Amino acid sequence: WPAHHFATLARLLPATTPIWILGSGKDAAVGDAIVAGAGSEPGRIINLCGHTSLEQAIDLLAGAAAVVSNDSGLMHVSAALGRPLVALYGSSSPDYTPPRSAHAKILRLGLECSPCFKRECPLGHLKCLEDITPAQVRAALDV
Repeated sequence: WPAHHFATLARLLPATTPIWILGSGKDAAVGDAIVAGAGSEPGRIINLCGHTSLEQAIDLLAGAAAVVSNDSGLMHVSAALGRPLVALYGSSSPDYTPPRSAHAKILRLGLECSPCFKRECPLGHLKCLEDITPAQVRAALDV
């Protein structure tokens, strides 16, 4: 899901909702873009990309009120922990790698071109993720 959508989602959440961005060091720039785009009070959104071990990330996810994630390892960890989860699928498919949790909601568009299983959109538009709106994700969240 694009960074600008994560930033918009952050603005749609209550101002008292703390937000942690998790990922590896290679995700740090995306995390910074989300923080900058969200424009919230200092300290409300914390970019932890590259600053946690896997064990620490798991501990943070275990305490999360809810998780929004692309199809990733941390999405599956969130599902295994039973956290309320909105799982976003674009080029991948929940038919092959679904979150195994009764607390997970899957959002996908099912476009004709997806799933293509490519990291870069072969058609150059990434509509499979761009067209999942922050409002749709907010509506799926239970927070």
